[in-house]
Amino acid sequence: MGIRTSITHAELPKRYRRYRLIPTENGVMATVYLLDDLYVLKLFEKETPLSMIENETDLLSGISGLPLPRVVERFLLKGRQAIVYTQIAGESIDKPTLRHISQIALFLKAFHAQSQNIKISCTKRFQRQELEALIAETGYPLLLQHFKESDLVLKKDGIIHGDLFPDNCKFTEGRLSGVYDLSDICLGDFHFDLAVVAAGWCFEGASLNEEKTETLLEYYGSGMDAFAFRAYIRYALLYYAAVRYAGGRDYRILLKRLERMI
Repeated sequence: MGIRTSITHAELPKRYRRYRLIPTENGVMATVYLLDDLYVLKLFEKETPLSMIENETDLLSGISGLPLPRVVERFLLKGRQAIVYTQIAGESIDKPTLRHISQIALFLKAFHAQSQNIKISCTKRFQRQELEALIAETGYPLLLQHFKESDLVLKKDGIIHGDLFPDNCKFTEGRLSGVYDLSDICLGDFHFDLAVVAAGWCFEGASLNEEKTETLLEYYGSGMDAFAFRAYIRYALLYYAAVRYAGGRDYRILLKRLERMI
């Protein structure tokens, strides 16, 4: 989340002007403000495809019984699409424990069970051809070398979150209170979705914690063994290292984790 386009109170619909407009940090795809502790306002950039926005709203309306934000209202603001969501209570975590990991694995299991039956506009993301094009744009030889060392081809199991790092969920007193930021959803490989979690939750510094990885697989109910799953983790690390490098963000810890796994 973060700010790409500044918003003032005067530009908000009148019904939201009574709330404090609190900016967030680290935005990439959209501008995100908190409206007190009740709502989240997301302003999409003009280049964001309408289908991408509709995919997110369709998914949120189609998933039931899971701790996800609810769409309160969608409208135009400064000539751009804007959405107000309910705000999830709790705090993001810096150091995931086995308890946190088991809960996020159970969440993904339940999420995938429903998402595989929901239809959205086909969005290409995370596949080999997209990753290869992204790496080519960076011109970074080390990323290209790692890409050539991977032969993983992702499946299309159903809708995936795609970006479930610790900063995209919250916990209250150790219990998962919600998952948010579904801007990257697409039709994808469920084990890639799980590997993104591993990339952000199952490392101690640059070293993969085997116990955390096995806990993730066990609570998700995956039949894949931990060794085979490593190929997915490497792919997830490479993808997000390339994304961060291309966006001028700190990619080094992800690249270090990738190199430590080889």
